[in-house]
Amino acid sequence: MISYKELGLVNSRELFTKAVKGGYAIPAFNFNNMEQLQAIIAACVETKSPVILQVSSGARKYANQTLLRYMAQGAVEYAKELGCNIPIVLHLDHGDTLELCKSCIEYGFSSVMIDGSHHDYNKNVELTAQVVEYAHKYDVSVEGELGILAGVEDEVSAEHHTYTQPEEVQDFVQKTGVDSLAISIGTSHGAFKFKPGQNPEIRLDILAEIERRIPGFPIVLHGASSVPQDIVAQINQYGGKLKDSIGIPEEQLRAAAKSAVCKVNIDSDGRLAMTAAIRKTLFDNPAEFDPRKYLGPARDMLKALYIHKINNVLGSDGKASIND
Repeated sequence: MISYKELGLVNSRELFTKAVKGGYAIPAFNFNNMEQLQAIIAACVETKSPVILQVSSGARKYANQTLLRYMAQGAVEYAKELGCNIPIVLHLDHGDTLELCKSCIEYGFSSVMIDGSHHDYNKNVELTAQVVEYAHKYDVSVEGELGILAGVEDEVSAEHHTYTQPEEVQDFVQKTGVDSLAISIGTSHGAFKFKPGQNPEIRLDILAEIERRIPGFPIVLHGASSVPQDIVAQINQYGGKLKDSIGIPEEQLRAAAKSAVCKVNIDSDGRLAMTAAIRKTLFDNPAEFDPRKYLGPARDMLKALYIHKINNVLGSDGKASIND
């Protein structure tokens, strides 16, 4: 068993308390490889932002659970090398079983999500409470979920939204003991969230009612990529076929981050940015075969995107002080 504290990581509890009071959200960026991790840490150090490094079950299989542990430890040391000891959380995104959550905790994760939203309410409560009981023995924070997001991303898939019912949240939080709650208010997974002609709009009214019922409790938004249209256009310009890719307007995400939402998950936007840079590089230099020559620009574009998100959407810039 490896404790996350030995790796220099922190759990999310104190970060969320500060974020709720400060009216900002902690960035939760998914990663699968070294270049993504470098971009995330470099962006967060430059902006002095705390960060949640998110790993899905699929990403864990891809990268290898042992390598991930050392990558997380390396991220902590890399941040120090860049000049800022920012708080870093290693978080399991969309864990679906108690066994998976246990395994991640034993390999050094400081936070886990147990997504029981595909079960009925009582089963969701039972499963979430089991994970909380185990995780809290090791001071690991736990995120639960109520409601279902539509869309496809990694191994998570659903055809239709099921909005979170505000009348359930207080009971769920009390019975499970979770540290944060992911809700469904109109965001969705993947790059194809809405169709042309639709007016993307998250249900800030549901968010307000949830906040009224559990004031000060940390709320999480999944599926919160905005799918920047200039990046989609670049992908298509250089051979891609991403038609009708539309996401959540950034001004709506900023409004959510100013209220009870203290963690915003962003994955698809990062994938799009890296893909756009790689396509352009290989289009401009078709003879190139050195991965560093196309993954380097992809890393730079991802870093720039995340700096923008931190400064202009989440508001977490300058909030990295561990002692304030």
